[in-house]
Amino acid sequence: MSTDTPASALPESAAERYLAVQRSAEFAGLRRALRGFVFPMTIAFFLWYALYVILSAYARDFMGTKVVGNVNVALVFGLLQFASTFLIAWLYSWYAARRIDPVADRIRAEIGEVTHDHGPRG
Repeated sequence: MSTDTPASALPESAAERYLAVQRSAEFAGLRRALRGFVFPMTIAFFLWYALYVILSAYARDFMGTKVVGNVNVALVFGLLQFASTFLIAWLYSWYAARRIDPVADRIRAEIGEVTHDHGPRG
């Protein structure tokens, strides 16, 4: 009997563990899930904001159309910018809690990091 520890049982360095996780299919899926939400939502918000700016610059008559009292289309669009920002933040929180956080927590547990409970989301 040998008292030598087999090379495969030796603990890996932290850098090696992180590199192994980075190369894993689970981590690649996590990155795809994140990108699958962030990129389309960023493009959608940018286009929505660009529409608001372009209409404000080139469709002044339309944007100046009264909706109710002194409230015009431009004001409604401006307020909808705030509403869409909060909606996107809420959607991301909901999406992350269901698709990203469980996988990230599992990966974190596998590499031996402590998982912290961040409380309820959304």
